[in-house]
Amino acid sequence: MNIGSLIEDNIKRFGEYESVHFEGKWYTNAETNRNANRLGNALKALGIGKDDRVAVQMPNSPPVFSAFPAIYKIGAVVVPLNPLLRPDQAAYIYRDCGAKAILTSTDYLGWIREAQRDAPDLKHVILTDGDDVPGTISYQKLMSDSSDELVLEETDNDDLAALIYTAGTTGQPKGVMHTHYSLYINSLAFYEYLLVRRPVTLQLTSQAINPKTLHLVQVVQKVTGVNRTIVSMGVLPLSHSYGIAFSNLGSLVGGKSVVLRWWNVEEALKTIEAFRVTHMAAVPTMYIQMLDFPNLDKYDLSSLEDCNSGAAPLPVEVARRWKEKVGIDIREGWGLTESGATTSGQPADATPRYGSIGQCLLKCNTMKVFDENGRELPPGQVGEIVVKGPTLMKGYWNLPEETAQVIRDGWLYTGDIGYVDADGYFYITDRKKDIIIRGGENLSPREVEEVLHQHPKVAEAGVIGIPDEVYGEEIKAFIALKAGKQASEEEIIAFCKERLPTFKTPKTVQFVEALPKNLLGKVLRAELRKLG
Repeated sequence: MNIGSLIEDNIKRFGEYESVHFEGKWYTNAETNRNANRLGNALKALGIGKDDRVAVQMPNSPPVFSAFPAIYKIGAVVVPLNPLLRPDQAAYIYRDCGAKAILTSTDYLGWIREAQRDAPDLKHVILTDGDDVPGTISYQKLMSDSSDELVLEETDNDDLAALIYTAGTTGQPKGVMHTHYSLYINSLAFYEYLLVRRPVTLQLTSQAINPKTLHLVQVVQKVTGVNRTIVSMGVLPLSHSYGIAFSNLGSLVGGKSVVLRWWNVEEALKTIEAFRVTHMAAVPTMYIQMLDFPNLDKYDLSSLEDCNSGAAPLPVEVARRWKEKVGIDIREGWGLTESGATTSGQPADATPRYGSIGQCLLKCNTMKVFDENGRELPPGQVGEIVVKGPTLMKGYWNLPEETAQVIRDGWLYTGDIGYVDADGYFYITDRKKDIIIRGGENLSPREVEEVLHQHPKVAEAGVIGIPDEVYGEEIKAFIALKAGKQASEEEIIAFCKERLPTFKTPKTVQFVEALPKNLLGKVLRAELRKLG
């Protein structure tokens, strides 16, 4: 199968409708598909074909919406990249994946040209917002010269569709290989979950005569399906697997999305109010910034029905504050680029358990907790969370040894440490590589961060281990305070001592304006270590 067929199936099932709103304009599903076909034909005319890699390096925008299905449809491989990558970082990825073409805008052209010098295979720079720029190809001209009819390339389920590079917090980033089938089954399984756990029921009650008794009886007829009045707010970048997963899901659901180019807290609040947004998938940092926004109370957020969080741990205190302020729960989920982004989550038809990443949502996958010898642990015992199923990556691009280290006997070893309870709810206590070993005790940075987030003056908190002559490692906390607030190191440490054992209390505190984060808002501990 070819994942590019999703958008065509969407049109067959739902007809033409306004599917995406971006910066003052609605775009229909059919319009996006026609543009995808034009771009697909244009890429083929440039010599791009099956298995060739095409980079997309720009913020969310209409050309990006069409670029992904265009690349899928011709059997090429999309390489979504953070537009803010430094030239040296970008050059490494261009070389590593052997990208032949890139879709970008003038904002990033200088950096891309610098990186291009070290990536000889990158021949075609397609510019979405500039004509007659030397060394580039005009996107507008390509589109105007191309047909909007495109024959879908035949691809096998196991053919590569996307090459998504990890954040690269340790060493060089690795290209995660996802096939047409792994992307499709991830979306399809999550769609099935929506049908089962978030149904819309149309119920009709009528009267009929029982042929045996000749008495009137009530007959109840029910129809279930996904609610197509959903209006979601798209704030997740399509350069990340989280955004890609929800984009593919949107084709199956047939809902509407209001997409932001970049995350902006005030713009997000305005969007929720103006478009009566019902569904939002975001990251913890976004919820924190909305809660701390000075004029939050002036915005009407009553339309929100479903708020999901992923990509980074959701502090329990943030979930509680959101419920108290907005009136609905944030449902935390979990996944990795390597597992297809959406793997577990809080069931929509049950009260969420704060602090948990929920249950394994996808029937096609299995989640367990293993000990260091690869044996399954019973509920309550801490080990490494592992995943098996068809949504997993094919492997790391050109890295067979690294692939063999994380996928063993079909199980993806995630590096996340945690446990499962008797009801199948999983809890992450930390990343394997982030554990602090103090005097022989394994300490969880996340546990300390949860306490720090309870401090009324703290906006963001990050915890790392630093070298110590006596204990091997000591705990250091990095704090970003809320606007207009002041606090001392002694105050923060004293607050922790009241809530944590002495050996889990930070020894030092460093105040920063903001914690270093990736494009999705995940705190980069490697960058914190450089600060410390």
